[in-house]
Amino acid sequence: MPRRTPLVIGHRGAPGYRPEHSASSYDLAFEMGVDAVEPDVVVSKDGVLVVRHENEISGTTDAADRPEFADRRTTKTIDGAELTGWFTEDFTWDELSTLRCRERLPDIRPVSASFDDQQPVLRLRDVLDAAREASLERGREIGVVLEVKHATYFATLGWDIAELIDAELRDAGWAAGALPLTIESFESSVLYALQERGIRATYIYLLEATGRPFDQLSAHGKAALTYRQTAAPAGLDALVGRVDGISVSKRMILAPDKLGRLTGPSSLVADAHERGLRVYTWTCRPENTFLIGQFRSRGAAGAFGDWAGEWAVIRDAGVDGVFVDHPDLGVEFFRA
Repeated sequence: MPRRTPLVIGHRGAPGYRPEHSASSYDLAFEMGVDAVEPDVVVSKDGVLVVRHENEISGTTDAADRPEFADRRTTKTIDGAELTGWFTEDFTWDELSTLRCRERLPDIRPVSASFDDQQPVLRLRDVLDAAREASLERGREIGVVLEVKHATYFATLGWDIAELIDAELRDAGWAAGALPLTIESFESSVLYALQERGIRATYIYLLEATGRPFDQLSAHGKAALTYRQTAAPAGLDALVGRVDGISVSKRMILAPDKLGRLTGPSSLVADAHERGLRVYTWTCRPENTFLIGQFRSRGAAGAFGDWAGEWAVIRDAGVDGVFVDHPDLGVEFFRA
């Protein structure tokens, strides 16, 4: 059944106020009352599950400024896109643990950037333990929404990321369903692999507004369904019994036209609910640069626009979960 109010999920912690995936970002999200936090997981050279939004880390750590790691700069093709930078899989965990977190969008979020270079990179285990401890301290369950990144790419390097996650969750006491765990990915194959390993969790398939999932593109070429085809009624039919729900770009709900004017809410949430699938959406952010045109103010890119107007459309569409960068705003708005 759809929830009365959506889950409020701290997207990488509370990155509206602190550098994403830092300890203080997660601590602030817990303090602000989120239902869950969302760590993204990539892999180190020695097989440690590291919490970073991407395996390329020059934009979110001080790696590029560390002379001892200057020779690690390289160019790779990740999920079909060529990237130049510093990559987690070229560092051991001991090396990664010496790096410090930085704000990814310093021009938009200068207050968060004032906390740069103060906190170390985290492992998945660190976030799992922090969520458990925060739940005990606050007397309420706080979940983890674990996003698996680039599973097909890491497989080409010899890492079965499902196997690594399985071992970590079991060792940390998060595999048997005693704690509220959600696992999500843009690649359905890794979700199915974790299901087959018996990890008890809510399984959510992430859908972009455009493009195709890389695991399916690798296996089937252009015969692979696009994300939009998966979000259509026939695509949703195929997900029934395989996953518990979908998590979609908010644009798929808001359906802005070419001038940035709202035409939604689309039928996507209702279509999914008719099939017993939950719907989460990402990412609810208040700054102008992230709002569709209709809801932007006359201020700078980092100024807050009419975020409540945009979020109201999402809320009224009946979503089951929302990812937020400012957990205080999300908790107040979506639980009202």
